[in-house]
Amino acid sequence: MKKKLAILLAGVMVLSMLAGCGSSGSDTAADTAEETTAEESTEESAEADTEAEAEDGAEETAAADTEWPEDVQAIIDRGVLRVGVKSDVIGFGYQDPLTGDYSGMEIDLAQMIADALGVDVEYTTVTAATRGELLDSGDLDCVLATFTITDERKESWDFSTPYYTDAVTVLVEDSSGITDLSGLAGATVGVSSSSTSALALVQAMIEQGLISGDNFDSETFDASTWTEGVSFRQYSDYPAISTALSAGEVDAFCVDRSILNAYRTEGRSYIEDSFSPQEYGVTTKKGSGFSSVCDELITGWLADGTIDGLIEEYGL
Repeated sequence: MKKKLAILLAGVMVLSMLAGCGSSGSDTAADTAEETTAEESTEESAEADTEAEAEDGAEETAAADTEWPEDVQAIIDRGVLRVGVKSDVIGFGYQDPLTGDYSGMEIDLAQMIADALGVDVEYTTVTAATRGELLDSGDLDCVLATFTITDERKESWDFSTPYYTDAVTVLVEDSSGITDLSGLAGATVGVSSSSTSALALVQAMIEQGLISGDNFDSETFDASTWTEGVSFRQYSDYPAISTALSAGEVDAFCVDRSILNAYRTEGRSYIEDSFSPQEYGVTTKKGSGFSSVCDELITGWLADGTIDGLIEEYGL
């Protein structure tokens, strides 16, 4: 009996040892699998970090290797792009009188150019009479201020590919009874100083046979002295012309249609005629390295639809 009990206890011990060994082996296999998975995850993470660092390093190297024209590098070193903009043309360049903030298509384009250079942007309000002077003096790096591209102006400054095309027209008080160009014969028209609007209007009236144009010369035309069939009064800004129109100092307000839009209030209308297409471009110093940079950016934004999006956004 004792011999049988001893044999039975021995069998139980053997089974216990086998079970113990089996459990130890299973745990070890699980631990090994977990360790392997953790190691693989760590390796994958390390590889991902290495790839990301390599990409960042490549971008930094590419930026460092960029060779900018000297004048562009000066802007980058300064850290600020100085841009001349309008403050009274809603949709293009408008400054809120309460907050001082600027908004409009040209404001956005200026910010985008600054972003492309990795610098801040500083806006300076300009008029048709001051924008070229401030660019020439070096106070501004570029101008985005409904600056119409003309062959004459190209002799003094560089222009980018046009980012917007408009046309000139005339705004009148409904009470004037003027509805087209023929109604402007003998009238006094308000225009902005140094703008091309007066020249465009005289050319349009000559083409329609409304004035003779015997003494007209586009190269020597001066709005301040022209009196044949129509005369002009020049003002420093658009609000002043609008006020003059209301006061009866002028019979009509002539400028690009997009600019007039802000002054087309109740009781005022456009005449039927639009004329002289006006193309706006980024204006820079003649022969500057920055000119080609601006042109490349504008061309790219035209191609990818960015500028069309801005035109739609601002209802231009």
